[in-house]
Amino acid sequence: MNNRWHFHPEVELIHFHKGHGLQFVGDSILRFGPDDVVLVGANLPHYWRFDDVYLHDKDNSVAYSTTIHFKENFWGDRFLNLPENKQLKVLLDKARRGIMVTGAAGKKVSRLMRKAHQKTGVYRIIALLKCLLAIAEQDELTLLSSLGFQADLSDAENERINAIYEHTLSHFKRKIPLEEIADTAGMTPNSFCRYFKDRTGKTYSQFLTEIRVGYACKLLVDDKLSIKQLCFESGFNNFSCFHKNFKQIMGKTPQTYQNEYLKVEA
Repeated sequence: MNNRWHFHPEVELIHFHKGHGLQFVGDSILRFGPDDVVLVGANLPHYWRFDDVYLHDKDNSVAYSTTIHFKENFWGDRFLNLPENKQLKVLLDKARRGIMVTGAAGKKVSRLMRKAHQKTGVYRIIALLKCLLAIAEQDELTLLSSLGFQADLSDAENERINAIYEHTLSHFKRKIPLEEIADTAGMTPNSFCRYFKDRTGKTYSQFLTEIRVGYACKLLVDDKLSIKQLCFESGFNNFSCFHKNFKQIMGKTPQTYQNEYLKVEA
């Protein structure tokens, strides 16, 4: 499990078989779960944070996934420039922002990935092409990171961002003073605010709110707490603030989000 903020020159195609959590791709934060498929472009930072139940191996809850790594030019420098491969070239350009594939399309790609795993030799390359074409043929793809996102790819910055993310994910259920998170990064509060906005394209307050909303989504799906209860369990101390932020980030109210999920599962 890639439970650290990291990047690499290879393109990554990942299918989640089992496990839920928060995914960070560039400046995007979303929930992920079984049968989701994500295509991450070269050198796009990402981080799959599985829920604690999977991290601590409680109740035999073991998360697992299938991942394919490949270089954009592993088939040669001219391959993608062939007119017949324009569709693939466009897809890999879009993947530089990250692409999430869900629903029927995600299931189709996951089946093709299983076939790729079973193939050998040139047939494995053909199977990978089929996976990519299945994604490229979708009319609407969910692009994850914002168009203007630019990451600092140095190792030192990578470690600092990891420290910030880890501290936030460990303590988001309570108030995190600015001085506390700035100290985690080894910076003054003012310097930290500028640094975080410059690296992520959002304020730390926005980032923290997105983490809390993501956790609230998990609790809504679990359907074990009332909406008012899970509001406070997610780190919000005001229900109207929770409701407003949830609708702004998810595009729907908490009740609508829960009803839509439970309807699909029924």
